[in-house]
Amino acid sequence: MPPTGPTLIGSVRRALALLELVAEHGELTAKRLSRMAGLPLPTTYHLLRTLVHDGHLRNERGAFRLGPAAPRLTGAGRMQGARLPEWLRMLGEDLDAPVYYAVLAGEEVELAAVVDTPGRPAVEEWAEFRATAHAHALGQCLLAQLDTEDRRAYLARRPVSRLTPRTVRDEEALMRRLAGVRRGAPVVEREEYLLGTVCGAVPITVGGVHSAVGFSLPVSEEDRLGSTAVRLRERLERGLREHAFTVLT
Repeated sequence: MPPTGPTLIGSVRRALALLELVAEHGELTAKRLSRMAGLPLPTTYHLLRTLVHDGHLRNERGAFRLGPAAPRLTGAGRMQGARLPEWLRMLGEDLDAPVYYAVLAGEEVELAAVVDTPGRPAVEEWAEFRATAHAHALGQCLLAQLDTEDRRAYLARRPVSRLTPRTVRDEEALMRRLAGVRRGAPVVEREEYLLGTVCGAVPITVGGVHSAVGFSLPVSEEDRLGSTAVRLRERLERGLREHAFTVLT
């Protein structure tokens, strides 16, 4: 699956744009921020809720001002964000696998970064990534972070389809599977997106945004799928805080 854009994911860029507007003007309503940033109002509200929750903004009777956490965005925080590709490369070397970083941006599953090597190539995106979240580990991992209503809403827009004979057969089967995923636990899939490939993923949060880090292996190495997923979880727990991330617990 090739990279679909710059490393700084779109949702983060949009959130930063809202912060910059508030910093410049001092106080703005959600509707005005939506117009100034050129964003749909529902997207603006979603980002504002996250920014308020994390302390970057304050909501004072419908007007948004900078919050107590805003100063953390300067200096070292930007350097940490810039190190994401380097960190993913190190993780890929450690796991001996291509690694992927995906995020729920608004109402879509977006592939934000991929790191691979000639010896460990990434999976080819033969079916549109955002439309097949039900079939790959990253998508299942992200959908598992949603509540039941939001999962149903997502699958109404992006219905389950059979990509391989091993793809989950229908929406109800997928809903049962996702309901059984323990919060923060690795998710694995075996040849559901592409025959010959198995994948795993672990959920993380970035500024309150639902996201996940995953990896893929040839089916000939399926015997190390579970152990590699556990190892990924351990590496995230041990190292993510150094890179301004937080593991879901």
